[in-house]
Amino acid sequence: MQRFTCAVCSAPLFFENSRCLACGTQLGFHRGERTLAPLDDDGVYRDLEGRSLRRCVNLKLSGCTWLVREEGDECFSCTLTRTRPDDHDTTGLAQFLDAERSKRHLVYELDVLGLPIEDRDRNPERGLAFDLLSSVEEKVVIGHQNGLITIDLAETVDSHREKMRARLDEPYRTMLGHFRHETGHYFEGTLVFSDPDLTERARSIFGDDRASYQDALKRHYAEGAPEDWRREHISTYATMHPYEDFAETFAHYLHICDTVDTALHYGLAEGPGPNSSEDFGDVVRETWIPLSVALNQVNRSMGANDLYPFVLPPSVIAKLDFVHKLRVRVGEPVAGPPA
Repeated sequence: MQRFTCAVCSAPLFFENSRCLACGTQLGFHRGERTLAPLDDDGVYRDLEGRSLRRCVNLKLSGCTWLVREEGDECFSCTLTRTRPDDHDTTGLAQFLDAERSKRHLVYELDVLGLPIEDRDRNPERGLAFDLLSSVEEKVVIGHQNGLITIDLAETVDSHREKMRARLDEPYRTMLGHFRHETGHYFEGTLVFSDPDLTERARSIFGDDRASYQDALKRHYAEGAPEDWRREHISTYATMHPYEDFAETFAHYLHICDTVDTALHYGLAEGPGPNSSEDFGDVVRETWIPLSVALNQVNRSMGANDLYPFVLPPSVIAKLDFVHKLRVRVGEPVAGPPA
């Protein structure tokens, strides 16, 4: 996450700010310029191309500040949401606001990394879309199928998420982490399985994805992960099936890129960033490991759990490098209309 400052008074801003807390200027996020832009008294920002832009229609519903061309339009991030809670579901709508915040963060990061997003308008069969569902009245299973990602909004609630984390013996569980993991499935389908050579390369690294997923699922929850799982995998869940190994690796790639990028922008780290090295191992060894160790120590100083409670053996770094080179191969940071 880059460092944002107010264009009017130079006060520091957060990505989700709808106004500057120092001078009161109303703000809108311009996706193409990647800036928190100041709005005039009419709620308008005139961008570098002279277009008059306003905030997304979902400002009050989900806190979205992204700029659009026409008043009443939805921004690109909001259009990716296919299903949301009903208006009468006040609990679900409150959770929806938090989930949308994480989704906007995800879309921002994918743009920065140049990872291409096809929506359902461009690709009705496999385009990226989200069903953000309330589990107040029915069970919701988090998952991905052909570009459609389903999220249980109860995961925005700290007590629920911690209960699930403990029950599944996970060291880390966040809403943003869910979005990153499930999006990993989407990108494996669009970037890896669309290329026979990349598919074979991925199978040599992550395993054969043609193995029965249902059998792997039953085995994982009946037997758990192998005792030596730490030698080859980032998490126990990654051991279940090659699909999950890739998705877990992809999520950690985004964790690392985003945190390193933020630390570099704020002067908290030195070394190569995700856009300055062709070998992601250099980023991990020279920047990420020193930074994550320091951040873990800071958390421990506050009596909190480690910020990054994972170990990265050489085989996992090689998997991260596969994702990195896949991203570098296709990636061009998004620039253009604030759609």
